[in-house]
Formats: sequence, C-alpha cells, structure tokens
Amino acid sequence: MNRSHKLIVVVMVSVLMVTLAGAFMTRGVMAYLPFLQARRGSWTGAYVPSGVVDQRPWQTAATLAALAQSAEERKLAGDAERLADHEVDQAFSQSLRQASLAKPNRSGKALALQQRVIELQETVKKDETRVASLSAGAGTGTKPPNGLPNTTDLDIAKAQLALDQAELADSMEDLARESGDQRLTLQQELAARQAAMKRYRDNASKDDGQTAVASAEQYKTVAQQLLTWRSLRNRKELIAQAQQLAKADVAALTTDEEGLKAEAAGFEAKPAGESTSERIERLQRISAKQNVLSILHDRLGAQQLLVALYGRWGEQVELQQKIVIHLILESLALIAAIIIFVILGGWGLQLALERVVHDPRQKQTLKTVLNLGTQVVGLLLILLIIFGVPRQMPTILGLVTAGLTVVFQDFILAFCGWFVLMGPNGVRVRDWVEIDGVGGEVVQLGLFRTWLLETGNWTAHGHPTGRRVSFLNGYAIRGKYFNFSTVGQWMWDEIKVSVPPGTSIHPLLKGIYDATVKTTEVDAKMAEAEWKRVTHEEGSPQFSAMPSVNLRPAGAGVDIVIRYITRAGVRLETRNHLFAMIVDLMQGGSKENGNPAPLSSQMGLKG
Repeated sequence: MNRSHKLIVVVMVSVLMVTLAGAFMTRGVMAYLPFLQARRGSWTGAYVPSGVVDQRPWQTAATLAALAQSAEERKLAGDAERLADHEVDQAFSQSLRQASLAKPNRSGKALALQQRVIELQETVKKDETRVASLSAGAGTGTKPPNGLPNTTDLDIAKAQLALDQAELADSMEDLARESGDQRLTLQQELAARQAAMKRYRDNASKDDGQTAVASAEQYKTVAQQLLTWRSLRNRKELIAQAQQLAKADVAALTTDEEGLKAEAAGFEAKPAGESTSERIERLQRISAKQNVLSILHDRLGAQQLLVALYGRWGEQVELQQKIVIHLILESLALIAAIIIFVILGGWGLQLALERVVHDPRQKQTLKTVLNLGTQVVGLLLILLIIFGVPRQMPTILGLVTAGLTVVFQDFILAFCGWFVLMGPNGVRVRDWVEIDGVGGEVVQLGLFRTWLLETGNWTAHGHPTGRRVSFLNGYAIRGKYFNFSTVGQWMWDEIKVSVPPGTSIHPLLKGIYDATVKTTEVDAKMAEAEWKRVTHEEGSPQFSAMPSVNLRPAGAGVDIVIRYITRAGVRLETRNHLFAMIVDLMQGGSKENGNPAPLSSQMGLKG
C-alpha cells in the first residue's frame, strides 16, 4: 500500500472506533421499554413516575402487545392489557380515596387561596344566574330599558363567566398545590388516561393473526428465519424484564398492604373519652381504610396474575423460537445436501467425460466448463435458499440487465464499433491499418472482430510475420486505430547512407536528390492534393511533399539522410527502388575516383 492508502486506512479505523464507542454509549436509546430505565437526574437509579399514579403496568403490556406476532401471543397480550388496565384503574381509585382521607394544609397562604376560591365560586354562581336570566329574556323577545339588544348583554355575561371560571380553575390548582391536596391532579391524570384509552381502543386492530406454526412457516429463507429468531430472542428478554417488574410491584404492594392493615388496626382501638363526633369520624376513616385495603388487595391479585401471564407468554415465545430454530436447521440441511449434490454431480460428469472425450485439450476445456457450471448452479440454489426469489419483476429485470451489461460489455461495444467501422472513416478488407500498436493488412472484418495479417513495425520493415491477429471492434469507440489506405495513407520514410572519406559529396548529393524527386514525384503530387482537400486551403498547401537530402557528421565520415513521402501500400517497393538507384550512383562515383575497394567497405545503407 502506498502512503495515501495507509492514511485512508488509519482514518477509517479511527472513525470505526469512535462510532463503535458512541454506539455503545448510546445503546439505551433503542430500548423498547424506555420507562423501565432510570430517569435522568435520579442518582438512586430508581424509576421516577411522570405523574402521581404509576402507569407502568399498562405501558409495559401495551408495548409488548405491539410486538406480538402469532395468534397465541396476541391472546396473551390482550389478557395482559386487560389486567394491566384494571390494575391502573384500581391504582387511580386507591389514590383518590387516600387523597380524600389526607388532611390538607390550611395555614398561611393556603387559607388566603381558600378564601379566594370561595369568593370566586360565589362570583361564578352570580355570573351563571345572570346568563340564565338574559337567556330567558332573549327567548321572550323583551328589550332592556337602555334599548340595547339582549344578545349584546348575553355575550358580555358569557364572556365574563368564562373569565371567572378560568380564574377559579387556576386558583383551585394553586390551592391544591399549596395545601398538598392531590385530588385535582389525580382527576386531571385520570381524564387524560381515559381519553388515551379511548383512542387506543378505537385504533386497536381486530386481526388475531395466524397460529405460531403457520406464522413461522411463512419465513422461507434463511435470512428471514435468522431475523425472526433474533426478534424472538429480544422479545423473550423484554417479557422476562416485564415479569421482573411485575414481581417487584407484587412485593411493593404486599408491603403496602401489611402497612395499611396495621394502620387500620390502630384505628379500631377505641380511645378513652371519645365523643360522638369523634367516634363517627373514626368509623368513617376505618371504612375508608377498609375500602382502600380492598382495592389494594385487588391490585395485588392483578399483579400476581400478570406475573403468571408474562411467564406463559415467555414460554410461548420460547416455543416459537424453537420452531424457527427447527426451520433454520432444515434450511442448513438443504444447503449441505445441495453442496454434496454439486460435488458428486461434478465428479460424475467428469467420469462420464473421461469415457466420451479422448482429446486432452478438449477434455480439459469441457472439465473446466462443467466445474464452473455445476458450481454456479449450486451457488444460485444456495442464494435462493438464503435470500429467496425476488418478488418484484422490475428488480429482477434490473439485476439481469445489469449483469448482462457487465458480462457482455465488450461485445456490446464491439457491435457498436462495427457501425463506426462501416462509416466513411472506417476500415475495409485489404486496408493497411494500425490497431493498438499492431500493424497489418485487414483480411476479415466481422460483426464483432477484425482480423489482421501482421506485417511488423512501419519504421523497420513491411514484411508479413505470418501471425493472424484479431481485435474486438470496440477499438473503434474506445481505442486508437489508423488506416493507411484511406485519407492519411501518406507517410514519411527515411533512408540513411554512410559515405566513406574521400568520396565526392556534392555530385553524389545532387544525384541522390534528383533520383529521389523523380521516383517520388507522383506520390508527392497526390499527397499535396490530398492535404489541400483536407485543409480546405486555396492555392498551394501549407505543407510541402518535396523530398529532402541532408548531411550529418558521422564517426568515419558523413551520413546522407534522405526523407521522402510515400504511400503505405508501396512503401517497401519505393524503398527498394531508391536503394538500387543510390547504389548505382555510389558505384559510379567510386569508379570515377579510381577506388577499386568493394562497395560494402566504402558505404553503408540504413533504413
């Protein structure tokens, strides 16, 4: 890995560690029963109810009922909801009775608030009497002495009544808060609960669902079965948590019952010198305590039933978990059978292939195809068992199209490239082309492939190598190719001649230049005409096709470099013709100088 890859790995590992630590620290926010957790700010870790009455039994049952899946679970969930609803109703009844028995604090500010409440109650009664009289007068059609319509006075009286009633309600809340009287708060909580229960019952579903076995059989794939098993395990833990909560409530209610019994027994003892009014008050309190004790006993029984019910619910979830485990084992057994079948099937096909095919190369190819085919079939079957068959046709078509596009992208480009090659700037059979650095003559042009007869590098020699090279036609779209047989078929060729010392250079240069001009004259005129047509210029083209002959210093003498224009198809013939002419000129110059040395020791020709 290079430095950037290492840096990316380090950054990603850091991000992974930070996110995992953050997810662990915030794991409690995903709890299904958040009201079972300790409230923020409670250093003791104990649950702090949001109101006067603890409504956790109903909240627990309603939350777990929403998670129930099978018909058996929903029946148990309905029973749990009824018991929890009854227990919370009894808790409100007990709290109201106990609040009525408590003596409120009537000292200091509470007395002033009580007097204010009394005054406001009298004011509200007067406002109600006035509204009733004005309403009766409006019904008879009489007019007041001032001549104003009755509806105006009636509206003013109703508005004053509403203001006085709102002030009375605020004063009563202030009095209850100051004196410690919780009856008003309990009534408000009870009204809110009754409204919430009405909405819950109106929105409750009447569908009982399927039985546990039928519900589990709909999970056909291993992925669904594993997700269901995890969901059942989490639900079992939640039910066990709710059962522990109910047990704790049973213990708390038992303690409250014993304390209430002892308190009631203390009221039954008749004190000395008790008056008649005190005796009546004591008997009334004893009766109220007995009623509270009866309600508390009822709540205790409901909580005990909830403990047993949560136990049966947990057993039902455990049974459903075993059913899902059974289905998972069946799926795993089927996957193992498929793997065995694929291995044995591939082995059997290879044995049959050994007897039928005798060519070693064909046999090896068929073995590879059979192994790959059986493995692909087995993998597809295993994927179907794990994830199932896609149910949406657009999804299937999208996946198939994407897969075919990835697999056959080269052939798709080759097919499209064939249309490009058929255009005016394409290639034809017998054209001289260069494709991806390989040059040669086109011998076959198909719908997907182009075949060349390789001829070697243009700057070296043009002899065929005997190799038949094929290219997918996609090179016409994404690759580079050059056609020497169409526009742009001209190429500059170069010949280098080494001249030994003592040779007359200038006559030789003039002879070589004249011979080169005469040999390439036709090609040069054709090239200039084509360049003119391509560049769309009037008059002479900017580029000249005339040959050039230059001198370059060499170690033993000088080199003559001849550059000329030629067609790609006749390049080899032109080169050989120029070689022959240059050799004749060199031999003629050597005889004139009286040099009998062999030609090979006097000069050298380089292409």
